[in-house]
Amino acid sequence: MQRRWRIVPHDAARVEQLSRTAKLPAVVAQLLVSRGIYQADDAATFLSTKLANLRDPNELPGVPEAADIIRDAVAAKTPITVYGDYDADGMTGTAILFNGLRLFGADVSYHVPNRLEDGYGLGDAAIRKLAERGKKLIVSVDCGITSRTQAALCRELGVKLIITDHHTIDGELPCADAIVHPRLPGSAYPFGGLCGAGVAFKLVWAICQKVCGSNKVSEPMRVYLRQALILAAIGTIADVVPLLDENRVIVEHGLKALQINPSAGLAELMKVTKLDQKSSIQADDIAFTLAPRLNAAGRLGQAQLAVELLTTPAGERAVSLAEYIHNLNSDRDTLQRSVTLAAEKQIKEEFDADTDPAFVLCGVGWHAGVIGVVAGRLAEKHAKPVLVLSLDSTGQSDAVGSGRVGGTDIDLFEALSECSERLVRFGGHKAAAGLTIDESQIDAFRGDFCEAVAKQWSERQIEPEIVIDAEASLGQLNMETAKYIETLAPFGAGNPRPVLFCRGIELEEPARRMGGGDRHLSVLLRQGAKVVRGVAFGAGDWCELLNDLDKPFEIAYRPVINEFRGMRKVEIHLVDWRISAELGRPSKAAKEPVTHTT
Repeated sequence: MQRRWRIVPHDAARVEQLSRTAKLPAVVAQLLVSRGIYQADDAATFLSTKLANLRDPNELPGVPEAADIIRDAVAAKTPITVYGDYDADGMTGTAILFNGLRLFGADVSYHVPNRLEDGYGLGDAAIRKLAERGKKLIVSVDCGITSRTQAALCRELGVKLIITDHHTIDGELPCADAIVHPRLPGSAYPFGGLCGAGVAFKLVWAICQKVCGSNKVSEPMRVYLRQALILAAIGTIADVVPLLDENRVIVEHGLKALQINPSAGLAELMKVTKLDQKSSIQADDIAFTLAPRLNAAGRLGQAQLAVELLTTPAGERAVSLAEYIHNLNSDRDTLQRSVTLAAEKQIKEEFDADTDPAFVLCGVGWHAGVIGVVAGRLAEKHAKPVLVLSLDSTGQSDAVGSGRVGGTDIDLFEALSECSERLVRFGGHKAAAGLTIDESQIDAFRGDFCEAVAKQWSERQIEPEIVIDAEASLGQLNMETAKYIETLAPFGAGNPRPVLFCRGIELEEPARRMGGGDRHLSVLLRQGAKVVRGVAFGAGDWCELLNDLDKPFEIAYRPVINEFRGMRKVEIHLVDWRISAELGRPSKAAKEPVTHTT
């Protein structure tokens, strides 16, 4: 599905006023205005990332009760298990709590389910095993908010349960001893966008205060909280929660701490990925380098090893774990490419890529650990929701699936809820979800799901679009401008890196494919006398299309500062391109030009 280009109107008067009153460069003021920030006070709030802007942890719903239970359990040497999720958010949150409780002297262990064997969330079998081993308190991380049956099982077995989560609350709350959640019903916490690791960080911060009997914690705990902030930043970026409010503070200071004093395991992982050679660590470095490697461990059933990496002291074990997890990412990449090719073939042969409101794809033996990534890539490429289901090759009747919405405003959780009678179970949130379905229900479910999505397209008049902050020629791209743009960082969900628009572009030389499987695109773009290098990730199929053009075209792009062997220069990430309705002029209407989107 093609995406409409929506160029934010340039309000010169507002930009000038904000630039003057907030004492900001014009380019920063213009980008803030394009994000709906018009007043100096609002700009100062957005740009400020002081640690003091983090709210008192005891304001987070459920934290005081949970912190009391954990403090008492630590003092009584009660056996505690931190029960985390198997994605990067869950793993970093698990490490935060485990490291903290270990510092307090607790009798603590951790458990992360095997994605391929156990599935998501609190599991009955795992809870029974933990109870048999004498565990008396389970603290969930990044899961549990819909685990009503498992909470009842804990009570039956005499095991206390604290749930810490941030996912969508669906119906009645579990009967747990405490629930920590930023959107707990009846509460008024002003920011609901914390991830699982962010929630864990707030909880352990409050425990530090209780152990010390003061808001000011001891020096060892202060050092620990700095390390916990690193993990919370990684989880925040990896889970694609909005980089606004407290999340901006967590990420900003977590990245700085990662640069200065990473944990032993992260230090080794940064060495094998060459991040230790960078002069500064950005959110993109987490999103495209560290987080995928942690997620690869979880996707391939090795989440326990990733948590061990995040909690192990310096030594040979940290080195070997980092190398092993780094190599796992290559294995995951191979599996992912295989499933993507099969899924693309299915789209081409069985669906109408232009008119179908959504895709529900299914394959036997598709590796369950990569279907979420594949769904995300295909959803972004086709600008519509995609569910990817995997059937077991042994003949089991249940299929597991993952879904993504690809940057559209479709509510995936709502669409699945409308088809819930055909599902064994499902969970997630607006943009991402997981599900289990009996094979016999797949065809009927596909029709119901597509109908539910089509209803949202129609009723909400949702239209895939690329929001463009401003028009800027390639000649305006220089290091000074790029540095000004970076003042809006950290970039990510809720605060995307600015997208700019430029016309009259030509290829300086033929575009070429690059990367494993020729998945990516490398181009040299010319506008007048200015030539800039650009890349488009996952858009290798643009290569021939661009090389066949015989006229200038328009581009939507993100300016970035590329650092290589100590040299820094401004390049662009190509977001989209199109042929103008009128050569050399902006398009009259978004639907007229031919548009191609990653």
